[in-house]
Amino acid sequence: MTTNSAAAPIAAVAAVRPAGAYLDEMMARVGVDGLTAAFAEPALLARLDQHAAAVRDALHDAGRVADADGLAAYARSMAAGSVRMGRPLPEPGFAPMSGAEWLAAGFPLLRLVAVCLIAETEGLLG
Repeated sequence: MTTNSAAAPIAAVAAVRPAGAYLDEMMARVGVDGLTAAFAEPALLARLDQHAAAVRDALHDAGRVADADGLAAYARSMAAGSVRMGRPLPEPGFAPMSGAEWLAAGFPLLRLVAVCLIAETEGLLG
């Protein structure tokens, strides 16, 4: 898996990018491949549903809603944390592909795919 090793550009772009555009970027980086795998692997879809519920709960607890702004803020935080842990996000087209790879993926990637699942379900993507 090829990853983006430049943490600063992600943070710089995130700071100026509107919420919807950032969610579209997350969909390109992890959402498309993660959701495709999840729809073919019931265990992965179940895990993503649990992550999505946790995202909604975290937003609620922070006084936010699961709209584009709330989801983008949450995704930015997860992406930044992943970079700080030395696990930058994959470039578009280089995320795990199989259900087994996604089931073994780290917490931040699964949580970001869950954000994409919510965004897709709520019609927030471009």
